[in-house]
Amino acid sequence: MTIVAADVIITGARIVTMDPRRPLASALAVRDGRILAVGDDTTVSEFRGAGTEIRDHRGKTLTPGLIDAHLHPIQGLELAVGADLGGITEATSLLAVLRAEADRALAEDADPWVRGWNLDYDVFHELPCTAAAIDDAVRGLPALLVMYDGHTALASSAGLVRGQIFGPRDFADNSVIVVDAHGAPTGELREMSAYEPVRRSAPALSREQTLDATHQLLRGLGASGLTGGCIMDGSFATLELLRDLDESGRLPIRIVSAVDHEPSFDAERMAENLAVRDERGERWRGGLVKLYADGVVETGTAWLYEPDAEGQGLEPFWKDHAAYARTVAAYAGAGFQVATHAIGDRAIGSAVDAYLQAGVRSANGAPHRIEHLETTADRDLARIAAAGITASMQPLHLQWRKADATDDWAQRLGPERTAHAWRVRDFWDAGAPVALGSDWPIAQNDARIGLAWAMLRRRPGAPDAPIFEPEQRLTAYQALHGYTVGAARAQGDTDLGRLAPGFRADYAVWDADPLQVSPDELVEVAVSETAVGGLVVS
Repeated sequence: MTIVAADVIITGARIVTMDPRRPLASALAVRDGRILAVGDDTTVSEFRGAGTEIRDHRGKTLTPGLIDAHLHPIQGLELAVGADLGGITEATSLLAVLRAEADRALAEDADPWVRGWNLDYDVFHELPCTAAAIDDAVRGLPALLVMYDGHTALASSAGLVRGQIFGPRDFADNSVIVVDAHGAPTGELREMSAYEPVRRSAPALSREQTLDATHQLLRGLGASGLTGGCIMDGSFATLELLRDLDESGRLPIRIVSAVDHEPSFDAERMAENLAVRDERGERWRGGLVKLYADGVVETGTAWLYEPDAEGQGLEPFWKDHAAYARTVAAYAGAGFQVATHAIGDRAIGSAVDAYLQAGVRSANGAPHRIEHLETTADRDLARIAAAGITASMQPLHLQWRKADATDDWAQRLGPERTAHAWRVRDFWDAGAPVALGSDWPIAQNDARIGLAWAMLRRRPGAPDAPIFEPEQRLTAYQALHGYTVGAARAQGDTDLGRLAPGFRADYAVWDADPLQVSPDELVEVAVSETAVGGLVVS
């Protein structure tokens, strides 16, 4: 029998394959970007030829390349602008940062703006969420501050003028320009449709700057073992950007990219989306559509079966919610995979209803997905598991909660629904497909942090920190599964997420086995190399 020579052979490693038929190995062979063989050093050495490159990873651990199941790298470059306001919970601290950023902008920028992102709602327990509250601090400049969840923003008075926002507007979704008793905008803008006019009026990166920044961002993901991501940026411009990066050899990881469908889209706009279903390149593809079923708990825009503590949460994102189900059916019928942002329990239930009516799998066999699932009713969890709908979740979003439940999320939901928070272990135990991700720029895109939060349900490196719903903690294997096998299956890739013959050779090289180190130590374990199709990319 003639043995085909490998392009690359890796030897001497501890290889965590995530393949139940051979969980561990010490060597693997790669040919034409795919895994040719997995086994021990002696067996795999049979595939060595005259031109085979040998990579000795003795003392290292290989895992499949990680996949972030939900992130917004390109949209993140538009939102994560200016000062990172993360961790600021006091008004005096916020105003000081805004003054410093305004002074910098006045000194350095041709068109000075004050931009900030990652802001905690806690600031507004002592500071009004109004333009008037920040106008002096921003020196009268146009300003836009985006909350950590990306669903609410605060504009200064000059920012409102730049965005031509002078009063309330009627949106097709449940976005709101908050106004005072006289109908004047206060500066608080709930949901993206409300704040996008302000953001679009601010200075933006050029095309070349965007290409460079996206390349650097995606390349940097390899530092935590990521070789792929499912991005929810949702525009034709995103697809064009990916095509340009891929064709120029600057797309370092594999990407599945959604296109967005907003409630305001008409039949002509939907047809344009349907036409790009099969867009793809060497390392990227489309075929996924992203919809919203609700907003967020903190502002009362999550859709709930029962009202929250403020009497809110009873409105769907789509004012004509029946149109949501029709839209799901249209995309599913055209062969798209559907992903729905659903945070509140009723939003989750409505997504399940729509998927069951439309059929729960896309043309490529990928199950439809629900993103976030922050509080899920028992009945809907069981239906998701029975139907095989993917639960795409981000346990590291727990980081904004407080031990005494005084955070806005817990205050609005109350103890019963809070007990149903991020039920990732319940989904796993029920047999539902589980995929894990970051939702960057909402949370850190370092997959090691995401893995640690999934296992700990508390802040890594802080053993005395509160543990939220400890019964929902995942094991190390389950967490890694969510970032490998689970994330790959969630996007319909049956040849990613494992290190097995015939699979694409995407892998990460770790200084220690992520299944054996403690979750607190995991965040510090170095990833010395990542490869996509056997080619080292970082």
